Amino acid sequence: KIGEISYVLKSPRNPELVPVNHMMEALPQMVTQHLRWIMQKDLLGQDVFLIGPPGPLRRSIAMQYLELTKREVEYVALSRDTTETDLKQRREIRSGTAFYIDQCAVRAATEGRILVLEGLEKAERNVLPVLNNLLENREMQLEDGRFLMSAQRYDKLLEEHTKDELDAWKIVRVSEDFRVIALGLPVPRYKGNPLDPPLRSRFQARDIYYLPFKDQLEHLYRIGPNVPPERVSQLLSLATTLCSQESASLSLPDFPMDNLPSALAVLNLFPMLSAQQLVQRLYPYEVMLGKEGRTAVEGVLSRFELTDGSTKPSPTAVLSVESVNGDHAGQAAVTLNIANQNITFKVPSGTRPSRPPNSSPAFIGTPTHDRLLAEMMQSHLVKDICLIGAKGCGKSVIAREFADMLGYSTEPIMLYQDMTARDLLQQRYTLPNGDTAWRASPLVTAAQEGKLVLLDGIHRVNLGTLAVLSRLLHDRELALYDGTRLLWDRYQTLKDELQLTDQELQDRSIFPVHPSFRIIALAEPPQVGSTTQQWLGPEILTMFLFHTVKPLAKAEETAVIQGMIPNVPKEAVEQLQHLTHSLRKSNDPTALSLASSLSTRQLLRICRRLSQYPQESVAHAVNKACLSRFLPSLARSALQKSLVNCSIEDQPDPASEQSHLYTCTVKDGLLTIGNVSAPVYSPDEKMKVPDVLFYENVQVSSLSAHYQTGTLSSSLHSMGTVCYNPPRCSFLKSACCFVRVITCILKTLVESGEMILADGRRIVSAGRSNAIPMHPDFRMIVLANRPGFPFLGNDFFGALGDIFSCHAVDNPKPQAEFAMLKQYGPDSPDAILQKLVAAFGELRAMADQGTITYPYSTREVVNIVKHLQKFPEEGLANVVRNVFDFDSYNKDMREVLITALHKHGIPIGAKPTSVHLAKELPLPDCKMAGYWTINQGGSTRRKLLCPTESHRIDVKGPVFLRVQSYPSERHESRSMSFTEEQAHWQIPMNEVNIVCDVTTANGIYSIYVATCNPVSLYAMKEKGDSVQCIELYDVFPRTISGVWQPFVSVAALGNPLQDQVMLHEEQGNTVLHLDLVTGAVRRLVLSQDKQEEPPHKTSNWWSNKETYKMCKEFAHKNWLLFYKENGSQLDVVDVLEGQVHTISLPINLKAVFLVAEDRWLLVESKTDRKFLLTKPMHMGAEDTGVCQLHAISEDAVNTGFGTTTAPQEVSNEQLPNENLSTALGQKIASPNRILCDTNTYANVIVGFPDLMSPNEVYSFTRSSPITEGRGPDMFFGSSKRTGPAKRVNCVCLLSANQVVRALPPSQIPLTEIYPKDVTPPMTVAYLEVTDLNSKKLKYIPVPRSSSMSPYTVWISKVSDTDVVMAPLGSGGVVTVDMGGYVKLWETGLDNLQRSLLEWRNMIGAEDGRPIQITIQRDSGQDVSSPKHGKIDPRNAPHVGGNQWAGGTGGRDTAGLGGKGGPYRLDAGHKVYQISQVEKDAVPVEVKRAAREMAEKAFKQRLKEIEMSEYDASTYERFSGAVRRQVQSLRIILDSLQAKGKERQWLRNQALGELDDAKIIDGLTGEKAIYKRRGELEPELGSPQQKPKRLRLLADVSGSMYRFNGVDGRLERSMEAVCMVMEALESYEHKFKYDIMGHSGDGFDIELVRCDKVPKNNKERLKVLKVQTVFLLMRLLFGFCVDLRFLLLSFTYYFHLLGGAKQAVM
Repeated sequence: KIGEISYVLKSPRNPELVPVNHMMEALPQMVTQHLRWIMQKDLLGQDVFLIGPPGPLRRSIAMQYLELTKREVEYVALSRDTTETDLKQRREIRSGTAFYIDQCAVRAATEGRILVLEGLEKAERNVLPVLNNLLENREMQLEDGRFLMSAQRYDKLLEEHTKDELDAWKIVRVSEDFRVIALGLPVPRYKGNPLDPPLRSRFQARDIYYLPFKDQLEHLYRIGPNVPPERVSQLLSLATTLCSQESASLSLPDFPMDNLPSALAVLNLFPMLSAQQLVQRLYPYEVMLGKEGRTAVEGVLSRFELTDGSTKPSPTAVLSVESVNGDHAGQAAVTLNIANQNITFKVPSGTRPSRPPNSSPAFIGTPTHDRLLAEMMQSHLVKDICLIGAKGCGKSVIAREFADMLGYSTEPIMLYQDMTARDLLQQRYTLPNGDTAWRASPLVTAAQEGKLVLLDGIHRVNLGTLAVLSRLLHDRELALYDGTRLLWDRYQTLKDELQLTDQELQDRSIFPVHPSFRIIALAEPPQVGSTTQQWLGPEILTMFLFHTVKPLAKAEETAVIQGMIPNVPKEAVEQLQHLTHSLRKSNDPTALSLASSLSTRQLLRICRRLSQYPQESVAHAVNKACLSRFLPSLARSALQKSLVNCSIEDQPDPASEQSHLYTCTVKDGLLTIGNVSAPVYSPDEKMKVPDVLFYENVQVSSLSAHYQTGTLSSSLHSMGTVCYNPPRCSFLKSACCFVRVITCILKTLVESGEMILADGRRIVSAGRSNAIPMHPDFRMIVLANRPGFPFLGNDFFGALGDIFSCHAVDNPKPQAEFAMLKQYGPDSPDAILQKLVAAFGELRAMADQGTITYPYSTREVVNIVKHLQKFPEEGLANVVRNVFDFDSYNKDMREVLITALHKHGIPIGAKPTSVHLAKELPLPDCKMAGYWTINQGGSTRRKLLCPTESHRIDVKGPVFLRVQSYPSERHESRSMSFTEEQAHWQIPMNEVNIVCDVTTANGIYSIYVATCNPVSLYAMKEKGDSVQCIELYDVFPRTISGVWQPFVSVAALGNPLQDQVMLHEEQGNTVLHLDLVTGAVRRLVLSQDKQEEPPHKTSNWWSNKETYKMCKEFAHKNWLLFYKENGSQLDVVDVLEGQVHTISLPINLKAVFLVAEDRWLLVESKTDRKFLLTKPMHMGAEDTGVCQLHAISEDAVNTGFGTTTAPQEVSNEQLPNENLSTALGQKIASPNRILCDTNTYANVIVGFPDLMSPNEVYSFTRSSPITEGRGPDMFFGSSKRTGPAKRVNCVCLLSANQVVRALPPSQIPLTEIYPKDVTPPMTVAYLEVTDLNSKKLKYIPVPRSSSMSPYTVWISKVSDTDVVMAPLGSGGVVTVDMGGYVKLWETGLDNLQRSLLEWRNMIGAEDGRPIQITIQRDSGQDVSSPKHGKIDPRNAPHVGGNQWAGGTGGRDTAGLGGKGGPYRLDAGHKVYQISQVEKDAVPVEVKRAAREMAEKAFKQRLKEIEMSEYDASTYERFSGAVRRQVQSLRIILDSLQAKGKERQWLRNQALGELDDAKIIDGLTGEKAIYKRRGELEPELGSPQQKPKRLRLLADVSGSMYRFNGVDGRLERSMEAVCMVMEALESYEHKFKYDIMGHSGDGFDIELVRCDKVPKNNKERLKVLKVQTVFLLMRLLFGFCVDLRFLLLSFTYYFHLLGGAKQAVM
C-alpha cells in the first residue's frame, strides 16, 4: 500500500529481471507521491511518461516502483540510432537459417513485464509510432506473422475457439500486466525531437522535478556531517538558483543537482576545501559560458558567500599511492597534501600494482599537474571524470599518468562525429559461415575487466549517442542489444537474494561490472557563442565531475620541454616560449587560432627536431607547424609580424637550398639519403611493397630525408567504414508514416488492383494465369494523421489523397463528448465533466488558430475521466496534470494552459486554504419597531373605491430586427481562490453605451441587459458562450441635438412567452414587446384617449418631471403594471390576453410595490403615506371591476421609529416559516414580507398583507441612514446630484433569508472591514449582504471595470453606484457595471458551503500527513502480548520488527501504524504539521537571488548594447505582445530544420541492422549485408541548398497613424514587424529577409536590408522607430492639418519610442 492505494503483489517468473537495491534509505514525500501516482496509473492500465530535467531521478523512481511491486523490467535506452527492429523483432542468421528474435517490446508485452523506454526525445521521428497501437489497443503485427492481441479480446475469442486454433492463427495474448514507463526530457527547453501528438496522447505525464529544497538539504546533511550546515545550505541554494526559470531565461544550463551528493562526499572528507573550486568541478562555468553567463554565476556565488577560491586551500600534490590488500582489495590508499596536512583515503584502483607519483620517466611533473592529479584523486573517489582542455595541452598524458599511479590498465576509445550507440556498446558482425553475431565493444570489455576507459573526444560525438552511457555512468548498469545485462553492486545483491552462482547468473545473461571500472572523458572546451559546438549541456553535466586542463605557465612549460628533451638549445626554447605565450595572451582571434597550432604537444615535437638538427631555424619550424604556406594572407602576415616582434629571424631553410645535392644509396642493408640513414626491411610478402617508376630529384630526396628523421611516429588506425545516415524507410501502422516506396506500392494496389510481392508473385484483381487473384471483398481503410506541424509524419493525403474517398474525423461536439465521458465516468459530477469538455474544446480551437501547437485530443480527456472514476477523491486540478505536465517546462505554453483552465473553473495551482470570502460583521439585534394597521372603516372605505376600465392593447408592428450573436469570453472567477464571485464576462457593447437595467428569467436566456445609448437589448445564458443583441436605434433614434437621453427598463415574460421581453422607455412611456428568437419588435400603445406626446427635444430628461415606471414583479406570469410618478392612474397590462386594465386612484403616486398578485402597496407622493390596494385575481372577471384602497396607519412602539420613510424594496413573496422563525428568534408561522428602506438593514412585517389585524414590524436598524445619491466624484470632487437614482439596487433573496444591496464605497464602514495597514481595493460598489439566518453582515467588493462611458452625469442618474443588480436563482445575484462586465455572485450560505466543498474537491484533499508505504505479508507471526519495546539510544527510525518502541508498521510495540501495540507512541521522528506544498517551497532568499541574477544580467546586457531602460521597456511593449507567437513560430522553424536534416538508410554496410534484401547474400558468406542510419551525401550535380528569401511589406502610410486610435492598426503592424525580426533571429542560414514599407510615396521604402538584419533589441527598436517616424512624416507632408496637433503627435510618439530627450528635441 502506498497511502490508501493498494496493489496485490505477484511472484515474478523471472526474479532476476526485477530491479533490486534502488530504494532510498529515507524516502522523501515527493518521491512517495510519485510512486503512489504510478501505482494509480498501473491500476488503471495506463502507460506513463515521467518528464523532467536531466539526471537519474526519473529512472530511479521508475525502478523503485518496479522493485516495490516485484515487476520484471525490459529496459531500452533510446538514441538516434535506435530502429524499429530494436523494439519489435530482429532477424538473425543461424546455421544457414534466418529467423526472428523477439525484442524488448514484444517480450514485455507477452511476458507481462514493464517496458522502460528512456530518452524518447532522442529517437528519430518514425521509430516510436510503431508502438502506437501497442500502447492504445495492446495490439501489434509482428514481422514473423504473429499478431499480438489484448488480453480482453483474446479471452473473448478463447470462449469461442480453442487455444490450438488461436495458435494456428498465430495470435499471441498480450499480458494484462504489461505496462510502459517512458522517461524523457521536455522539448523545446532541452535539445531533442518533439513528441508526435498521437504518441504523446497515449501517455499519462508526470513532472519529476528535483527533490524539494528541504528534502535535498536533509539528504546532504546526512552525506556530509563534517561540513558546516551553512555551507551545505549555501551550495544547495546556489544549485537551486541556477536551476530556476530566471536562469533558463539567461540561457544558462541547469546546475547538475544530482551530483551534489558526490560533491558533498568529497567536501565531507576535505572540509577545508574551497566551495568555489568544488562548484567548478560540478559546473565549469569559466569554460562553458560567455562573459554574461560567467558574470551571472559569479554574482550568485557572491550572493551566497561562496567566493572562497582564493582564501581556501586546494590539494597541492599526491604524496603517495599504496595498494590495499585484504578485505579492501581493488583499492589504493592515496595520501594528499592540503593546507600542510596529509590526508589519506581509499579510492578504487586497477588490477596492476600502483606506482608512486612522479616516478615515470615519460612524465615531467609540474605544480599545476600535481595539483590537477590531486584534485582528480578526490573526484575519482565518487564519480567519473571529464578533462576539458585545448588540443595538445596534455590531457591524454595526464590521464595515463593518473592510470599508472593507480595501477589501471587503460582502454583508449576514440570518439568521432558519426559514431553510433552500437559502436560504443556492441557491434553486429558476420561469422565466416555467414551467421550473424554480436561483438562486445572495448567499453563493455573494460567494464567487465575493471579497466580505466579513456573516452577521447566526447565533444565530437552526438549527444543522442552519448546518452546511452547515462545509466552506466549513473548506476553502473548497462543493457546490451543481445539481451546481456551488466550490474555493479546490485549483482551481488541479486546473487544473494536469489541464491544463484556466478555461472547461473551468466547463463541468464547477467554479468558483473568490475568495482574498479572507471571512465575518464577527454574533451575540448565548448566554443562560446557557437550554435553547433555547445556539447557541454545539462545532460553531460550530470554524468561527470569536470576538471579543466589549463595551458601551462611559461616557466612550467619550459621545464617540461627541457625535462623531456635535455639537449634542446635553450635559446630556441626561450624564443618559442616567448612567441607562443604572446599569441596565447592576445585577444585577437587570428592570433588565438595561431596559438592553437603551437600547443605543448607541437612545441615538444619542434624541440625534438631542433635537438637533433640545431642548425634549423626556429622560424622555419614554426612556419611548418602552423602550415603558413596555406594560411590566408591576413593570418600569414600576423604570424610573420609576431615572429619579428619576438626577434625570431626567418633564415633560409638549409634543406631547401638547391645548391646542396643529396645522394641516395643502398649499402649493407642501409638506405642513405644525404646524411640520414635507415635500415632496409626484408618483407615476407613482397607483393605488398610498392614498385613505382621513380626518378630522383632534389626536392623529393629532401622530403624523404625529412620524414625519415621525424622522431614522432604517426600511428595508423585501421578505421572501419564510416557511415553517414538518412530519413528512415520503415513500414508503420499510421499511413502518415509511410515512406515513398510504400506509397507507390499502395498507389498501384488501390488504383490498378495489382501488387508485385518480394518473392516475385503478383496479386491481380482480374483473373490471370500465374497470379494470385485479389478477393472481391477486399477493401482498404487507411488511418492517417492530418498533414502539417506538429504531426511529424509525411503528407500521405498529398501523395495518395485523390485515389481514396477521404473523410475527416474531427473531435466530437461538446454534447457528444460529454455523453461519451459520462459513459467512462458515470460517477463523476456533471459539472466537472462540463468543465473538462469546455476547457479542451477551447484548447483545440486555439490549436486550430495556431495559438498553441499541440492539438489536445479526446483520448486525453477520456484518460482523465477514467482516473476520476477510479479515484474520486483525487482533485481535478491534480488529475489534469496527467496531460499538461508535458508542457510544464514551456513557460509561454504553461501560461496559455493555466489561463484556459482557470477560465473554465479548473483551479490548477490553487491551494485549499485560498478562501477569500468577505469579512462578516455582527448584525444589530432585531427589535420590534411598531405596527401597521390596515384601515377598513365604512366611510373611508367608500371614499377609497377605485374604478377600473379595460380595453384592448393597440399593437403596432411587428418589425423584424436582426438578432446578432457575439461570442463571449466567460471566465470562472474561482480559479486561484474561492470568493463569492462565480463568473464574469463582458458584453460586446460600445464604450459610450450605458447599462441601465438587468433582469433574470428561466427560459433559454436567463439574463437580459438593457442599455440606452443607443437603446439595445442583450440576452445571454448563465453558462453560455455567446451574447444575443438587438439594437433598437431605429425605434429610439437620437435627436439632431443629441440632448435626449432615454432610460429603459426590461422585464422578462414567462411561459408560454419564454424568451420574450418587455422593454419600457420611461420618458415617453414607450412599451415594446421583443421576441429574441425571431427578432420581432411590437409596440404596445396603452392609452386610447390621446396619442402620447414625444418628449421635448430641447429639455433635459432630468428636468422632465413626467416619468413613467414599470412594475415587473409578476412579469413571469405575463402581466405588468405601469404608472406615472405623481400620477393617479395604474395601467395593468395582461400580455397574454392583450388587455389593458386602467385603475383610477384618489391619490398621487410616488411608488408602487406588488407585494402579492392581488395586493399592492402604494406610496403617496409628498406625504409618503402607505395604502394597500386589493383587486380581483382576474381583472377580466365579471365582478364589480372595482378595486379597494385601504389606508395603512403606522403606530410606533417608541418615538425612534420613523413613519414617513418610503420603502426601497418590498418582497412579493413571504419568507418560509423556518427562515421567519430564525430571523425573529422565535417560533412563528405567519404571512410576512421583507421591507427595505434607508434607515434599516431589513424590516420584517409579520401578517402583512393577508391579515387585516395589526401587523408587527421588526427592524434591524442602521446606526446611520443610507444617503440617496452619490458621494463626491473621485475625478471632479463635487457631488453630481442629490436626488434619488432610477435604480435602487436592492434585492430580497427569500430562500437564503438575505437582503442584498449595492452601495457606493462612501457608505461602507471600510475601517471595520480592512486593517489599518491594508489599502481598500478600487471598487465600483460593495454588495451589502444582510443575512437574517446567521445575523451577520458582509460587504463584498465589486471590482472597478477597465472601461466606462464618458457620460458620467447620465450614468449618475441610473444608479447610486456604477452597477445595476438583479436576483439570480435562490441564493445569488447578478451585477452589470457600466463597463458592461457581467458578474455572477453567490451569497447564500448553503450555496456557498456546497460550492466550497465542490471547489475543494476539485483541488484534492491535502491533510499534511505523510504518505506511508506498507508491504503486508502473512509472516506467520501473530500479535503476542502488547509491550512498550526497547528504547533505541540513538533514536533511529524503525519500521516493523516487534522490538523497538516508537517505530512504525510493526507488531506489539508502542508506535505508529502496525498492529497490536498498547498505545500510540511518537519517538520524535518527522511529523508533518504543514502542507506538503509549503514544505516543498523554495526558500525566499533563493527566489530573491534568482530575480537579482536575472535583473543584473538584464542591465548588463542593456549596457553592452547601449540601450536605456526606458528604451527597453518601450521595446518590451511590442515584444511582450507577440512573445507567444514568436515562440510558436520558432518551434515550427525548428521542426522544419530537423526534418530537413533527417537521416537516411545507408546500405551495403559491414555493421548495423540486417538488410532483408541481403539475406541470401548473408547465407553465402557476404559480409556487407547490413544497413545503418546516416546522413546522405548530396548527389553530384544536385542544386545547392540556399536560404529562403522572405520580404515583409509594412504599410507606412499616414492613415496608419491617423486611425490607430480607432482600431490600433499601427501598433499591430509594429508588433508584426517585431515578431518577424525576433522569430527569424539565428535562422539567417535558413532565411534571408528584408522589410520594406509602402505608402503613397512609394512601394519600396527600405526598413531592413537582408544583409544587415538587426542583431539585438536596440537595433530592432530602431527599425520600429524608423517605421513610426516615416509615417508621421508622411502624415505631415501628405495632409493639411493643424501644426499644433502634429507637434503633439510627434512629441507623444517620440516620448513613446525614444524617451524624453527626443521628445524635447
